[in-house]
Amino acid sequence: MCGIAGIVGSATDGCVDAAVIRRMCATIAHRGPDDEGLVVQGPAGLGMRRLSIIDLSGGHQPIHNEDDTVWVVFNGEIYDFRERRTELERRGHRFYTDTDTEVIVHLYEDLGSECVHKLRGMFAFALYDTRRKSLLLARDRLGIKPLHYATLNGRIFFGSEIRAILAAAPELRNLNTEALLQYFYFSYIPETLTAFTHIQKLAPGHLLEWVGGEARVRQYWDLPAYGTHEPKSEEECLEELEHRLAEAVRIRLIADVPLGALLSGGVDSSTVVALMARASSKPVKTFSIAFGHDDFNEGQHARRVAQCFGTDHQELTVEPDILETLESLTESLEEPFGDSSMLPTYYVSRLARRHVTVALSGDGGDELFAGYDRYARYLRRTKLDTIPDSVGRFYRRHIHPLVPLSTPGRRLVYNRSFPGEQQYVDELVYLAAGDRDRSLFSPGFVEKAVNIRQPADFYTEILQRARGNDPLSHLLYLDTKTYLNADILTKVDRMSMLNSLEARVPILDHVFVEWVTALGSSWKFRNGTGKYILRRLAERVGVPRSVLNRPKQGFAMPLEHWMRVELRASLLDLLLEPQTIQRGYFQPRGLRALVEEHLRGRRDHCGAIWLLVIFELWHRNFLSKLSSLSDAYGETATIRPTQFGSGSAASGQWSTGG
Repeated sequence: MCGIAGIVGSATDGCVDAAVIRRMCATIAHRGPDDEGLVVQGPAGLGMRRLSIIDLSGGHQPIHNEDDTVWVVFNGEIYDFRERRTELERRGHRFYTDTDTEVIVHLYEDLGSECVHKLRGMFAFALYDTRRKSLLLARDRLGIKPLHYATLNGRIFFGSEIRAILAAAPELRNLNTEALLQYFYFSYIPETLTAFTHIQKLAPGHLLEWVGGEARVRQYWDLPAYGTHEPKSEEECLEELEHRLAEAVRIRLIADVPLGALLSGGVDSSTVVALMARASSKPVKTFSIAFGHDDFNEGQHARRVAQCFGTDHQELTVEPDILETLESLTESLEEPFGDSSMLPTYYVSRLARRHVTVALSGDGGDELFAGYDRYARYLRRTKLDTIPDSVGRFYRRHIHPLVPLSTPGRRLVYNRSFPGEQQYVDELVYLAAGDRDRSLFSPGFVEKAVNIRQPADFYTEILQRARGNDPLSHLLYLDTKTYLNADILTKVDRMSMLNSLEARVPILDHVFVEWVTALGSSWKFRNGTGKYILRRLAERVGVPRSVLNRPKQGFAMPLEHWMRVELRASLLDLLLEPQTIQRGYFQPRGLRALVEEHLRGRRDHCGAIWLLVIFELWHRNFLSKLSSLSDAYGETATIRPTQFGSGSAASGQWSTGG
């Protein structure tokens, strides 16, 4: 596990400065505290920071081939690398390390960019071919590991994190209005956007080839068609499910460092721990956290699972200083990120890192096996008649803006005005600056928002690409391509790597994912409940029924309570400070109305308020320090704003200063 970064120019460019590559690597040292390596050859420079997992003494990167013409820096794990190595050695390739990274350079020698099809694992890598003067960037199929890139003045910059690119090219720090709009809508910024206009994420299942100063991006993998495989019986389905998931778990137990599991006490992580215990000769080390509020405390369920499988269990009850933690985390966030479960993920990763270097998690089960409650709600609604689309459009444009914010059922009626799957997309939306929630945002920001691609349209386009014949399959495809990647996996990667912990996700093994995707929807959702066949497997491998039959809680925190009690002054007042208002995103009156309605208990706005708090703290703790960083590199300290108007804050001028 590593962090990677680098720069590649054209053949006529001068040499890349090694000091710049080191500076890029320094920004991601938390991703690899054990080692640093770089190679600079003419117009190309590759760097890495290493968290040693396999071949601790001999896996120093960058890794090269026999004649030093192919170099790679790699972040991730290839779980079948030993089998690949044996095949490559039979074809005459010679290895000088025992690390999984080296198989990539030799596969590339044989297959070129098609080598990605031979890799089973999580990965983001950059490979430079000195003969072709070409760069290959590739990201794993589900997007478990991140990779960003930007082009500027005939050069391409890349990095595991955005900050690595900005360390080399601070002039790329223009804020991206479309990305920020996506954040307000969905609480995260989906692929391929970033918060910065000229920096992009390489999408999952994609690769980029840089040759002759031109970047060509193409997709090499996508989810297969849904519902094409129908087992003959439940027993046959269970047997194959157990075999495939057990294999995905087993191959992720390969490590030369201590290994454990993050255990929430839910179906997914409990099943993973059960299969780990079966495959391990020693007690599995498990880790969980608990909160003082019973409604959000899964500690007792995790303890029950740990006792059932005889794990070496560590639990931490968290009564955190939320504001202090948020100050620290938003300084590390390169983009605004509104999933509040990043805090418990950070805490449990910190706990685990005290004992292990690698931890397995149960992420991915909800998107693969239809585990979210919103699927059931949507499927119930599809049985009801919807209003004509023309009537819905008229309502949204002409009537809804006149309905007072405090009107009961206002949001529900708005949602029902959409046709079909657009209702599901709207249910995911927090703050719709372009339509529903205009009164919250400044006129300048609204004007900007309505003239760019609408976030909901982007999600509708993804729904249209889903290969499935039933509504549920479409929703699973959408959530796998958006929420899973840009929210869940981003959260796990960032919070675990801030603690220098490698997180592995066996449920998202791509071979396993392809098999589950092909199963018909009835194996995933049955009798109004999701995860049907996964629950049956969990019961089969010994997960206690009391854990399986309890209501789904999710990995969340008691936000509503904290915002009305402990954090009322510190967080809510933050939104009404002049510094926040003067940025120009919001109308003061609309912002105050949202906060006051929440405090009076008329409506629960804790999700929306949390997004706004994170957004403001990101401005203060990341962007302001980014400006200081730019000063150190001899650049102007002002982050280039997008203008929403002119004159005073009321007219919508966007101020990005700290």
